Amino acid sequence: MPRRSSPPKREVVPDVKYHNARVTMFINRMMHGGKKSTALRALYGAFDLIEERSKRDPLEVFEQALRNATPILEVKPRRVGGSTYQVPVEVSPDRALSLAMRWLLASARGRGGRSTAEKLAAEFMDAATGQGSAIKKKEDTHRMAEANRAFAHYRW
Repeated sequence: MPRRSSPPKREVVPDVKYHNARVTMFINRMMHGGKKSTALRALYGAFDLIEERSKRDPLEVFEQALRNATPILEVKPRRVGGSTYQVPVEVSPDRALSLAMRWLLASARGRGGRSTAEKLAAEFMDAATGQGSAIKKKEDTHRMAEANRAFAHYRW
């Protein structure tokens, strides 16, 4: 990453079915080896399962899951006088969204032996109701930041 200036943000093209840029961002993070059509099929399958099981708009469930999994604070290591402190810092909106998507995807992949679409659907529905391992990860991050609040004056 450049030290002087940050590279310009690329514009994300909304997906074809739901016309939502966040859905496209999630599909891009799901991809393995450039297989976008496979990732697309899995996510749309998950959305169909969500609609079938919860009788709610799948995009609404997806957005709610993202909101619930988005962190506000995180800790960053800061070296001061030979010792390293975990300093709590606020998370920028772009990084917060990226972390939420990463955590949702990792916890969906960590679920037991079903298809990817079923795992994603279950994780989205859990996260939308405030449960699941992505939400636990967010709460652990917030708890760590709260525990290290004494070192907040080392913020840079």
